[in-house]
Amino acid sequence: MIEAPICQNILDLPGSRIRVVSRASADIPDLIKLWFGEGDEPTPEFVRRGAAEALARGETFYAANRGIAPLLDAIAGYLNRAYGVSVPHERMVVTASGMNAIMITVQCLVEPGDSAVVIGPIWPNGRAAMKAMGGEVRDVFLRAQEDGRWKLDLDELFAACDETTRLIMINSPGNPTGWVASEAELKAILDFCRERGIWILSDEVYGRIIYNGARHAPSYYTLAQPEDPVVIINSFSKSWSMTGWRLGWIVAPPRLCTAVEKMTEFNISHPTTFVQWGGVAAMNEGDSYIEGLVERYRRAADLVYQALAPLPRVRLAKPEGAFYAFFALDGMTDSVEFCKELARKARVGLAPGIAFGPAGEGRIRLCYAASLPKLSEAMERLVPHLR
Repeated sequence: MIEAPICQNILDLPGSRIRVVSRASADIPDLIKLWFGEGDEPTPEFVRRGAAEALARGETFYAANRGIAPLLDAIAGYLNRAYGVSVPHERMVVTASGMNAIMITVQCLVEPGDSAVVIGPIWPNGRAAMKAMGGEVRDVFLRAQEDGRWKLDLDELFAACDETTRLIMINSPGNPTGWVASEAELKAILDFCRERGIWILSDEVYGRIIYNGARHAPSYYTLAQPEDPVVIINSFSKSWSMTGWRLGWIVAPPRLCTAVEKMTEFNISHPTTFVQWGGVAAMNEGDSYIEGLVERYRRAADLVYQALAPLPRVRLAKPEGAFYAFFALDGMTDSVEFCKELARKARVGLAPGIAFGPAGEGRIRLCYAASLPKLSEAMERLVPHLR
């Protein structure tokens, strides 16, 4: 029998190194799990109630590819309150998670032989989406400064682009670095892409989680014009504690949204109907919840920084946004094996830096979205093993 082939692009994709560590540590008792990007409190009651009431009403049928109209209205209202922008329905598509938004956007923009320039270290799934479509990924890595903060070299970014480049992917606030792009940097990238016909894929799922007192991080919501080559990806997972719900959205020019709508039909038809009603509740009732969540994360960031920054082997800057400590550890050369060892010895689960690209090796990511008591216990366990 001749073996039927599988797409080589897919076979060549690396598995998640975070899950390599989590699977190896699955049987460790009393493990504090800080490796995935989520908190430990359930979705707020008002969101769960919105979905439950939709189920009780029988909202279990097919819906429009772009999402139900009440959710599109609710997203538009949220963007107007939070960012001061007016976004019509024709510039929005509801998706089954932020990752689904990235994947179907890349399906619309990247063909074999195209290149995508990715600013890293970055969550690995975005890079994988480019490779799955046969695209070449060109990494441009943020540079860690003397104080541990991260800096983007715009000249290096622009030099990585050529006639094959279809998009630049930027994640700000960044996972895992906590880096936040300045408004000037975003404008410079936009001007460059306007001139060359290159798309910007802007992952802004942490856009509200910022610690300088601003309502939101610098954003293409406020900088891009409706026809600019900008796709803004967002998700309900982080700011509304809805990781398991798998719900997100895209804002893009109408012509791209038409293509994304088509690919939504071919991929999933539409996001789960009653889940979208949970999203309506999140948008309409969640403003104060986000404010409380950010304040809690601010205290958590301080707790982790005060515990780890004084250690002589650790190099760590306070994150500007998101909810991760991405710290370098002197003398550590294999972050996967070290995280496995930490799980066994300290009973704390962390993510290996190599999971976020080669520039992440020598570092470890700690998600501090957990409750403060749990984080305090995790620090007590970790510190002796990081000295």
